[in-house]
Amino acid sequence: MTASDRGHRLRRTGALVAAVALLGLPTGAAGAQGAPAAEQRCRIGDPNLTELSGLASDGRYWYAVDDGGSSIRVALLDRGDCSVRDVWTSETDPYDIEDLALAPDGSVWLADTGDNRRERSTVALHRLTANGDSTLYRLNYPDGPHDAEAILLDRTGTPYVVTKEPFGVAYVYRPAAPLVADATVPWERVGAITLPTTDSPDGPIKGIGTRLVTGGSVSRDGTMIALRTYTEAYLFHAPDGDLGAALQRIPVPVRLPPEPQGEAIAWEPDGTLVTTSEGLQPVFAFPAAAALLPEAQPEPEPRPEPPAGQTPPAPEQDDAAEQHDGSDALSTAPALVVAGGLAALLLYFLARMRRR
Repeated sequence: MTASDRGHRLRRTGALVAAVALLGLPTGAAGAQGAPAAEQRCRIGDPNLTELSGLASDGRYWYAVDDGGSSIRVALLDRGDCSVRDVWTSETDPYDIEDLALAPDGSVWLADTGDNRRERSTVALHRLTANGDSTLYRLNYPDGPHDAEAILLDRTGTPYVVTKEPFGVAYVYRPAAPLVADATVPWERVGAITLPTTDSPDGPIKGIGTRLVTGGSVSRDGTMIALRTYTEAYLFHAPDGDLGAALQRIPVPVRLPPEPQGEAIAWEPDGTLVTTSEGLQPVFAFPAAAALLPEAQPEPEPRPEPPAGQTPPAPEQDDAAEQHDGSDALSTAPALVVAGGLAALLLYFLARMRRR
């Protein structure tokens, strides 16, 4: 095969991949309309945070972690000027820390879950306290290795991770059993998320890079979730604190400001959303981002039980439509991906036949 032939084949392959990605998109989360404008707060200056990959906030400090180094280091940043006010450290040598979250007890949980080559037999979570005590928990996936860059803690302190998938769906996992120090516990899959490819020109990877999950955060009261890609944030409502259920709802999208490699996002206690990127970049804030989410609706009253031997009444149309819109919208996305891929393949082969 000549170099010219190889070039033509690579171009055709690239076009096919792009077609598959575009044809398989759900449309439920398209278009970030009505979002507040981002405000630049300050610029990261700590040379130990050039690859900043995780951010959390307690309303007093921003907790930031870099995904490099041979020990655990969490910097507490001033929310006014981004200067380092304190550092929590541990001599534990991590593999690839990609995110962090604040637990209800004040400790920090770090997601040592990066696996770009998908070759790790286990991943790890580290619990770090202010005095430097750290605890290592190992976990493995039931379906083979995954790369994950987002950790979420619910209001009880249970950790969840969301995987980073270039095609198809991102998966949501939580421990299948109580975590045990220096032992391996399996993850269990509790959900899946399909985010759209957007037309954003920003980020390090155009096209599919706009759907890769690179960070996550849960509000202090456990009722709001933010997941981010390189270019967008997606906000999910969890009025009952059930993160697994919340991530199956259609999210509210927010277009993020241009960032070279944005991997960090955090809720402030007052409902502000903050983001930043690798490369000693600014921290951007979206004041009142929480107002973009719908207010909690009261739970419907239970239907009375019918008398013995009587057929229960059929559900009202509005209830059925609501259930369909809330759950099936994302559950049908994998089927759309497959259908889109098959359509792209068909178009590809038809085009080849015409050229013959």
